[in-house]
Amino acid sequence: MRRGVAWGIVLLAVAVVLLPQGEGEAEARTVVRVWNVDTFEGGKGSRTSFLKSVARTMQGEAHYLVTSYTLEGARAAFEEGEAPDVLSFGVGLSEFTEKLLPLSGEMAEGAVSGGEMGGDVLAVPWCMGGYYLFVLSDFAGEGRTAVSVGGENLSCVAAGLEGIRGEEAESLAAYTGFLSGKYRYLLGTQRDICRFSARGVQVEMRPLLKYNDLFQYVGILSAEKREEAEAFAYALLSPETQGRLSEIGMFPPEKKAEYTVSVFSSEAALGEIARLSRAGEDIGKFLKSI
Repeated sequence: MRRGVAWGIVLLAVAVVLLPQGEGEAEARTVVRVWNVDTFEGGKGSRTSFLKSVARTMQGEAHYLVTSYTLEGARAAFEEGEAPDVLSFGVGLSEFTEKLLPLSGEMAEGAVSGGEMGGDVLAVPWCMGGYYLFVLSDFAGEGRTAVSVGGENLSCVAAGLEGIRGEEAESLAAYTGFLSGKYRYLLGTQRDICRFSARGVQVEMRPLLKYNDLFQYVGILSAEKREEAEAFAYALLSPETQGRLSEIGMFPPEKKAEYTVSVFSSEAALGEIARLSRAGEDIGKFLKSI
């Protein structure tokens, strides 16, 4: 009986010693906070889930904690003094500009110009969408055009630069109106390509290459965790990750469009761009001036 008690005490002591060591090792790992803020419609699935899958492939001492934020939630958190180490975001979230660190030359080389500020590249796109003109039959006929609106992107600018006169409608309403025959044409995005594919609908489509603001950028905000944060950004830009973007209905970023808009544009600036475009002004000249 006494021998059993003695062995029990020994085993308990070993457990007490070993358990804190395991916890200490876990606590020693650097936790890198990654926020994903979707400011425009994607293709399919979840960009946050995709980022989590990339995080799971990362090796080393860092642990990447990927969290999804709405635009309003990210702004509210910023006002409370919170900020991530890595930010995945699109146009419409200018509040974090002052916190972003200049990216290294290798990462910034050849990046889309929308992530530049004051001569520095503060963010680079890791995926992109695009604007398209869709028709069910052929492009020869006349008819009404729905301009799909979803998120903070400026589809009205894409329409204006292409000389397309249309009626702005919420994304899903524009899509269903197009399918029902209310509209002959739909100025939509990569989201509609995925919708058509899911329903087995055959459409004719033309990519619109005058303007594109459908870029999801990645930026770094932590100097203390810069090495780990850059590792995550490089993983996003790696050929392996870029080759998987079809999983979420998005495309590898490239300079296809003639114009874009700074991802750091304020709400006021975006509103003015939209106003000028709807008024038929020379928006291309304006975009080049900012």
